[in-house]
Formats: sequence, C-alpha cells, structure tokens
Amino acid sequence: MRIVLVGPPGAGKGTQAAYLAENLSIPHISTGDLFRANISQGTDLGKQARAYMDAGQLVPDEVTIGMAKDRMAQPDAVNGFLLDGFPRNVGQAEALDVMLKDEGVKLDAVLDLEVPEDEVVKRIAGRRICRNDSAHVFHATYNKPKTEGVCDTCGGELYQRDDDSEETVRTRLEVYHTQTEPIIDYYRAQGLVVTISALGKVTEVTARAMAALKQSDEG
Repeated sequence: MRIVLVGPPGAGKGTQAAYLAENLSIPHISTGDLFRANISQGTDLGKQARAYMDAGQLVPDEVTIGMAKDRMAQPDAVNGFLLDGFPRNVGQAEALDVMLKDEGVKLDAVLDLEVPEDEVVKRIAGRRICRNDSAHVFHATYNKPKTEGVCDTCGGELYQRDDDSEETVRTRLEVYHTQTEPIIDYYRAQGLVVTISALGKVTEVTARAMAALKQSDEG
C-alpha cells in the first residue's frame, strides 16, 4: 500500500507510522529522517537543505520533494510506503501526484488522524523530558513521574522544552491549519481520505487505522 499520514502535531503520527509500517511491511518515510539522512550523507540535496537551515530559512519545497523522490525510488519502497510529514502543503501533494503518475502508480489512502485541539495542547504542553536522556519522557497528566520534576529512570531533572509550551503549540497548530490541512481537502476530492480518531491507547488507534485502511483497500 502507498499511504500518506496526516494529522496535527501531537496526534501521535510518528508512533502510529512505526506500528503501521511494521504491520503492513512497508517502509516508514518521515521528513525528519529524510533530512537527517541527506545531511549526514552529504548529498547535494542535503547540502542545499543545510545551507537554508543554517541561515534560519525554510527549506524550499523542491529540495524536500527531491529527497522524497530519491527515497521512494529505493528498492524497499517499490511495493509501497508510508509517508509521514510529506506532503505538508498542496504544492508538495501535487508534486507527489506527478511523481507517482510518472511511475505508473497511485496512492491507496490518506490516513487522517483526528484529535481535538485542546487535547493536542494538553498532550504536548504536558510533556516533560529528562535532561540526562531525551528518550526518558514523562507527562504531567498521562505518565507522571513518581517524584515531580525527577526522572524515574535515572534521577535526572525533568523539564519542558521551549517548543512544548502552550503558546508555541497553538502557533504550530495555526501553521498546520493554514499549510497542511488544505491537503486533506485536496485528497478528499480524489476520494482518498480515511479519517479516524487518534484518541485512546496507541494499540487501539493502530487497530482502528488498520481496519480503516483494510476497508478503503477493499473499497
């Protein structure tokens, strides 16, 4: 299957993408991984991206599109992929359509993870990260440490990242609404959008997503 995963920040896209890709035996292609791989390997596209990022500028669509095209051309993605973070605007969605048409294939589904805005704010603004190890993550509501402000795993100090503050989260949501949400309407016009609730346990959301994708595939 060829799937695009969309949803606001805090919807759990990264977590769901990993589970779904494993269940469907297709590679999980995330924009973050594309950038990291290209930059660390010193590819032409990676060098271009780095120059923009070092200047504090947004990486132009054509650079991101180029990275995605190269990744989708790799052998493990020939029979399918799950895109996470790409396309992030209508221009990129149109470019993806052209790319796939050139290959004689098309998308099977666009999985839209739906989460109420207040829940997104609660999820992200409540995150607390360990200063010693950023893999140790807690939550002020859903996963409280035994001692407030102290990591259960290593005893390190827990803190809130600057970009996890409520104000920043609401700004990120605004960017999502203006830039990324329009691609849902773009794909809905093609009859590709499958919307599911991203509330509940991770396993419940994955099961919901798998059932919805199976239904859309049969449809």
